[in-house]
Amino acid sequence: MARPRTTPRTVEHPDLSEVTLQQVLEALADPVRRMVVSQLARAGGDKGCGSFDTPVSDSTLTHHFNVLREAGVIRQHYRGTTKLNSLRADELEARFPGLLDAVVTAAEAEA
Repeated sequence: MARPRTTPRTVEHPDLSEVTLQQVLEALADPVRRMVVSQLARAGGDKGCGSFDTPVSDSTLTHHFNVLREAGVIRQHYRGTTKLNSLRADELEARFPGLLDAVVTAAEAEA
């Protein structure tokens, strides 16, 4: 019997040239999403969905990841069954210079 073919799971990401400043600012206006972005900035690389320290449930955190991804702030991909997250820092810097650094600095000063 032939083994069924499996298709790698992928996640759709917007082209940052189509993302508006309004979308990014609305995504970053929420304190939980700023916590996620700050933790990703400190991690300096990929971070699994279950490894974030936030005061919300997993299902609510999933919503926050989706908002950040759809606004072009994070990139998500699968490694096996683990969904990993990373900041699109270089891309955001090119599109909106200084924005991400300013938000992360301000969020960490607030914490």
